[in-house]
Amino acid sequence: MGGARTLVAGVDSSTQSTKVVICDAETGEVLRAGRAPHPDGTEVDPRAWWAAYEQASAGLLDGVAAIGVAGQQQGMICLDEAGEVLRPAILWNDTRSARAAADLTAEFGGPTAWADAVGLVPVASFTVTKLRWFSRAEPELADRTSTVLLPHDWLTHRLRADGGEPTTDRGEASGTGYWSPVAGAYRQDLVRLAFGRDVALPRVAGPAEVVGETASGALLSAGTGDTMGGALGVGLRPGDVVVSLGTSGCVYGLSDGPTADASGLVAGYADATGRFLPLVCTLNAARVLVAVADLLGRSLAELDDLALAARPGAGGLTLLPYLDGERTPDLPDARGLLAGLTRANASAANLARAAVEGMLGGIADALHALRAQHVPVDRVLLIGGAARSRAVRAVAPALFGAPVSVPRPVEYVALGAARQAAWALSGNPGPPPWPVETEEVTAAGTPEVYERYVDVRQRALPLLT
Repeated sequence: MGGARTLVAGVDSSTQSTKVVICDAETGEVLRAGRAPHPDGTEVDPRAWWAAYEQASAGLLDGVAAIGVAGQQQGMICLDEAGEVLRPAILWNDTRSARAAADLTAEFGGPTAWADAVGLVPVASFTVTKLRWFSRAEPELADRTSTVLLPHDWLTHRLRADGGEPTTDRGEASGTGYWSPVAGAYRQDLVRLAFGRDVALPRVAGPAEVVGETASGALLSAGTGDTMGGALGVGLRPGDVVVSLGTSGCVYGLSDGPTADASGLVAGYADATGRFLPLVCTLNAARVLVAVADLLGRSLAELDDLALAARPGAGGLTLLPYLDGERTPDLPDARGLLAGLTRANASAANLARAAVEGMLGGIADALHALRAQHVPVDRVLLIGGAARSRAVRAVAPALFGAPVSVPRPVEYVALGAARQAAWALSGNPGPPPWPVETEEVTAAGTPEVYERYVDVRQRALPLLT
């Protein structure tokens, strides 16, 4: 390749860690990468994310012309008038605002009113519910709050060395519960309903906008939420649906127009390109496999071996994987449930298989919810840490009812942030066409496994609510 490369950086500040990739702006080739862990928990001091960014990016940024940041969505960061952090950020997976979500839903006129206003129905993950909890539980700190940001907003602003107001993008804003994808604007009335007064919010930048510069002179793109970054990273096309199996399970596809699902299953997000990204999110994904592997005293590789040794249906065992409560369906106080246990099927192999099938049964629910919103599911792209599992790859095509392809393992959220940075740097009408290598995986369908999962879920609901 002739001539000097133009380099861009993508940052993924996820729940568990910060990942940084340095890419060729023209081809998307990943040239360097770094990673640093985050503290565990459902609330974290944002300064820990900055320390992780500095550690993950150390020695990588020389010659970088532009940087984009994608971050875990919906975390609430409260700043005082001086711009200082007032309390640890409350993360998306914190369920303490479940009561606030129910109250806000009723006060604004019910699920349909919310879906029409902002494309989603409040559950504990959304920032609007955290604002209500905060205003009631910690009123003195709430009174001192001047600005509310989300994680990628805060990190982008911290990187900005040339002043200016905080910014966000439409993808990130669409997960707050107080920004309308239809109007493309904040709903300050919903902020006031939740928080009791107005509060400063970041300006929503355009998809390819340059929002500032770092101290080294690298341009800053608008950044986005991690889901929208993943969509950019895999080059999502109409008809594709991404199933991302990390800490949470995220299922999303492209739509030309906004969606409004009054059931609350599908969140009507915007994407990072100007289109829309209907999404279903579960709280429990890869960590279900980790928990069952720990229970059995096996490694994840050994869990794969066990699950693949069992027959489809796990001998009649069905696991509802709501180990940490659940967001979809909205069961914040639920716990996991193992059904169908007998002396005949009580084996490590069947339990391992039930863990894989149970986790993917929740994802199959999400795919059906997207189809109900007229989102086409022509191909599933399987990404995230659990996509590397041999058992997951073997079971997913059997349960999903659609062809499944696994993109080559890359940090796709960070790659999407880098692709956005390359887009902002170029000034072109669309993001660069970076190639994505995929491998198709196949399996014979097992509809009876999913049907049993649905039956157990329906019969267990009275116990879980």
